[in-house]
Amino acid sequence: MTPTAPFPELVTLVEERSATLRAAAASAPDMGARVPGCPDWSLRDLVAHLGEVQRFWALVVTEADPTGPPPRDRKGSTFPQSDLLEWFGESTRMLGAALRAAGPDTPCWAWWPAGAAPYTAGAIARHQVQETAVHAYDALEALGKPEPLPAGVAVDGVGEFLSTCLGALGAWPHRPARVQFQAIEGPSWTVDLSPSGATVDPAASGEPVTRIQGTASDLVLFLYRRIALEDVRIDGDREVATQLRTWSQIN
Repeated sequence: MTPTAPFPELVTLVEERSATLRAAAASAPDMGARVPGCPDWSLRDLVAHLGEVQRFWALVVTEADPTGPPPRDRKGSTFPQSDLLEWFGESTRMLGAALRAAGPDTPCWAWWPAGAAPYTAGAIARHQVQETAVHAYDALEALGKPEPLPAGVAVDGVGEFLSTCLGALGAWPHRPARVQFQAIEGPSWTVDLSPSGATVDPAASGEPVTRIQGTASDLVLFLYRRIALEDVRIDGDREVATQLRTWSQIN
């Protein structure tokens, strides 16, 4: 298990990846360009989506109520009412300010089940780094200029996806399997898939039936279904990798 960046760095990474997405959108000749990673969306839709997400999580962190999401009357309008990119920049500022004011240990509601990740502002910041980084990749890809995720973001992103996103999916619907993810940068992660769900770095020993190898960025993009199976190296039972990719249909 690789260490997660300190909380202040996580907040800064959210802001930096948001700035990358905003700059990509600002340079786009057409905000109606389609986004390959989210084929139903235009670049305009992508920016609006992430801005709404950031405003929502800013409110969640500020409310500091782990028992449930903010009531509808507290959410207000999250739809952009002004220049889209200015509105998006303000969305990022709202989230950054809320996270810094709260600190990493403030209790908060989150969509994942207990055990997948803590119900804290720190866990929200960690996941928002990944959501923002992947959507920044989407924006650059819409311009025909995709870039790998920054190495530090991607290395933590593999473990975050396996524990939080897979941990939220419940029972694995196929034959139990052990999968190892090996990053070229060095770290590796093992996950057991069973009727109990996904268990990251299981205590029991045993060889994986499938190994998936690539850069940390490629592993994250594989998990988020942004690149093809052929873009990573798969050893062992390839069907398990295909099943895992289909099971984890998360945008």
